[in-house]
Amino acid sequence: MPIRTTQLDITNDGSVKDAVQAIFSETGRIDVLVNNTGYVLAGAFEDLAMDEIKAQFETNVFGLIRTTQAVLPIMRKQKSGTIVNISSGAGRFGYPGQSAYISTKFAVEGLSESISYELEPFGIRVVLVEPGVIRTNIVNAMVVANKSQDPNSPYLQKTQRMAKVLENMMENGSSPDLVANIVLNAITDKSPKLRYLAGRDVEAWLDSRRNMSDEEFFKSMKRTLMS
Repeated sequence: MPIRTTQLDITNDGSVKDAVQAIFSETGRIDVLVNNTGYVLAGAFEDLAMDEIKAQFETNVFGLIRTTQAVLPIMRKQKSGTIVNISSGAGRFGYPGQSAYISTKFAVEGLSESISYELEPFGIRVVLVEPGVIRTNIVNAMVVANKSQDPNSPYLQKTQRMAKVLENMMENGSSPDLVANIVLNAITDKSPKLRYLAGRDVEAWLDSRRNMSDEEFFKSMKRTLMS
């Protein structure tokens, strides 16, 4: 079956509504929504401007909310549908240098888990996919906070260190095919789980998180990312 595309801007209410209506008018139903749009705002928290943080949330959280609310009336009337939200291991634990991005993923986690209770009676399933480091263009599309690029920033050295660590992680990251296959399995499963991990790295991190105290995990992440 050929793939048809419809352009939309997830930061614009009218654009999202028009796109969803166009798809529904052509097909008569919407069975799956995969919320996969997002980017990373990098920089120490003190260096982040409020406008930069708002833009991060506008795309990563409010964009997801717009598309989800737009399809829900359709899915609810047809009494079926699957909503897949691409979260991140960063939605389960924090680390330095990307506090705004991590905050958006924590928001996606809480939102998804909460609405799963509300939508289950209507036959609508909610799925969270939590990738680790995946070899995509997310690093190339990363937005670095303006103040973080200032040579006078007290966080400059740590920010640069984190950038190098991330580059090394990307070289050993998992293939995007891993995430795609997990999404496919989730939407074709009659009884999907709420959460799916994607990547051995995120599996290892969360295993450590479960088995360590907060203090132990903090020290471990500090050694890995900031030493």
